[in-house]
Order: sequence, then C-alpha cells, then structure tokens
Amino acid sequence: MAVGLVGEGSECFGFDDVLSRDHDWGPAFCVWLPANELEASRESILTALAELPDEFRDHATRLNPPRPADRVGPLSVEDFYERFTGLRRPPESWREWRLIPEPNLAVCTNGEVFEDNLGLFSAWRETLLTSFPKDLRLKRLAVRCFDMAQAGQYNLLRMGSREDAAAVLFCAARFAEQAVSCVFLLNRRHAPFYKWAARGVRALPRLGMEAGEVLDVLSGVRWSDAGERGRAQDAVEAFCAQVATELRRQEVSGAAGDWLLDHAESVRARITIPALREMPLSLE
Repeated sequence: MAVGLVGEGSECFGFDDVLSRDHDWGPAFCVWLPANELEASRESILTALAELPDEFRDHATRLNPPRPADRVGPLSVEDFYERFTGLRRPPESWREWRLIPEPNLAVCTNGEVFEDNLGLFSAWRETLLTSFPKDLRLKRLAVRCFDMAQAGQYNLLRMGSREDAAAVLFCAARFAEQAVSCVFLLNRRHAPFYKWAARGVRALPRLGMEAGEVLDVLSGVRWSDAGERGRAQDAVEAFCAQVATELRRQEVSGAAGDWLLDHAESVRARITIPALREMPLSLE
C-alpha cells in the first residue's frame, strides 16, 4: 500500500488557513491500494482506522469513520487517478495528456507520499510529474504567449482608453490567468485550480515572484484613472519582457524583442508533431 496526503483540498497544497476550517478540515491521510487489493482488505483497513484517536493535537480527525466518497482513508490507486485524469493507467500519448485539465494534474501530484512499499502509486505520480510531452508543453507555451500578447500587450490599454470597464476586467483577468500558467510551464510544473494559482506561482523559482508582482499591480489598479492604467501597462510590458528573456534562455524561442506574439510563432515552429504544430495559435 501507499500512505500519504494528496488530492483536492487546500491542505494538500499547503495553503490551509483559518478559513479552511469550515469544511473537510482536520488531520487525516490517504491509504492507496490496487483496486483488487482494496476490495479484499477494506474491512481490515477500516477496523485499523477505527482504532485511531478521534483527536490529534487538539483537532478532531477526519478518519473515524471515513465517509465512503471522502478524500481520505482507503482509496484505490486506479479510482484516485481516474477521477482526475479519466484514465485507469498513466497517459501514453500526447492526445491523452491534452485531454487532462492542467489543474487536475496539479491536484493528483501535490501533497506528499509518506510511504509506498508497493511503488505503484508513486510510479504513476512520477509519470505525471516528469513525463509531460515536450511538444504539448511547447504548444501550450505558444498559446500562453499568444493570449498574453493579445489580452495584455495589445487590448488592455486600448480597452482602458475606451473606458470600457467590463472589457478591461476581462483583459486583465485573461492576461493574469495565462501569465500564471506560462510561469508554471516554464518551471515544468502543473498550475493548480484558479483560486490557488496566484498563491502557488509565487513559490516557483523562475519568474514566480515577478508573476506575483504583476498580479499585485493588476489587482490594485483603479481602471478609471489614466495614470494607473499606464502603470498597469508598464507592469505588463516589463513582465512580458522577462518572459521573452526566459523563453530565449530555455531555447524554446529564438524571436528577438518582447512582443510575445512573435515568440508564440517561434515556439510553435519548434513543435515536431505536425498535428500540434499546425493548430491555430488560439487553439489550446
């Protein structure tokens, strides 16, 4: 079996705080076995879990008794990964990888595995952490560059100048989402669910703090003020320049300058799978 704490929930990302205590909160862990082994051993595992204390360090636990569809307690390896990937085995082709939402990959590779004497759970986890197809990563980087150029470098200031507050909101949000995802891709990590993305990106070594800084600027702008709109645009341009530099450093783009649409084309040109390379830049 494998034992650890991985999956949905802020505690699995290390993001728990006081507000987290309103639901699904408390000390707990997961026990993963192959489906056939779990079926044969479920009652003995539940009996063992029932002997655990109801409290740990003055906090009520979530293991006694575990609910049937809970996030903790006894779980099958196959069911756990199928819930997030749609597969009962690790993905084998770029088409299978492409169908798995990015936050789902983050959810089933977060947390920590404390013990895995069989190795099955960890082997699956390692595949999802390290084997993301190179060409699919390039495709997603190209899309991120395309969207960041369009939403941030081009349309953000234009919509602000038109004083179209709703359009500005969409532009800023689109840029922020794509920028954070881009930084996760540059770090070869999976971006989490949107509400944790801004918090998670700051811990990344490559452009993590820089992404956090541009998010801070965008989230504090009064878009009705022309001076503040200009400050936001400057922050966006500075961050895009840093992304362009990192793309060149990683040798995934050879484009000069900081206009990310040029980098999107350059990244796409490096894709070797024709079906991916020939997709429009706007298509994920």
